Amino acid sequence: MSTEEPSRSANCAPSRGSEAREPAGPPRGRASESETRASSSEPRAWADHTSTTQRRTHIKICGITRVDDARAAIDAGADAIGLVFWSGTPRVVTHAQARAIVAAVPAFVTVVGLFVDPNADEVRAALDALPIDLLQFHGREPASFCRAFGRRYLKAIPVRDGVDLLESLSPYGDAAGLLFDAFSEGDLPGGTGRAFDWGRLTADVRARLPAPLILSGGLDASNVGRAIAAVAPWGVDVSSGVEERGSDGRPRRGLKDAARIRAFVEGVRIADGGTPATA
Repeated sequence: MSTEEPSRSANCAPSRGSEAREPAGPPRGRASESETRASSSEPRAWADHTSTTQRRTHIKICGITRVDDARAAIDAGADAIGLVFWSGTPRVVTHAQARAIVAAVPAFVTVVGLFVDPNADEVRAALDALPIDLLQFHGREPASFCRAFGRRYLKAIPVRDGVDLLESLSPYGDAAGLLFDAFSEGDLPGGTGRAFDWGRLTADVRARLPAPLILSGGLDASNVGRAIAAVAPWGVDVSSGVEERGSDGRPRRGLKDAARIRAFVEGVRIADGGTPATA
């Protein structure tokens, strides 16, 4: 789930130069002692693979519920779409809905199936019914469960004050990616439109990650450039930041906005040092 910003929205920045003049990221949280002490002289794990001069931040649009929204994400240049198989959110899709959406997905676009504390039968049923490329676990699933399906997986790591991130993710060294998302007690486990303090993902912490870093939580077209400049993630994951807005200005969960998707992708590409696509 992505996976967005201190309030609610989607991620775009005019240029790296202008990002420096914009306000800093979300309010700072409290880093744990081991995060503060993390040493860049220790094995750099995944970080060594991302230190290239030419970056390309990968993009996942999560919480797709309609075929047209999947097409809008793909046309805008998204690398992956997320389908949610958890009944606790309006973004949930049935297997029948998911089949129709996946049928519109071309080659080289990854289909991610997202679960929150499922039982094994739920995951197997989805895998039997659909061509899911990658699993995403967004709850408290142990590593043994995540790796039990013979499929690559992403593991969401909630960023909470006082929690040691490196300790939290240590069991998931075989994950295809580690997705850092905001945590809000009593709210959805992801896709809330809230951001965490990006400063928690220090250079030393990032250097010790065993898998690619995926940034989520409160991202939208207005802040994704700053987020990329601050964290240099392998990928970004957005949901509420690219959704339609209701009359109250809040996201209509599960209903994507094609214009917001395009603006988000454009913001990522500008942050990567590229030129935005023209219609």
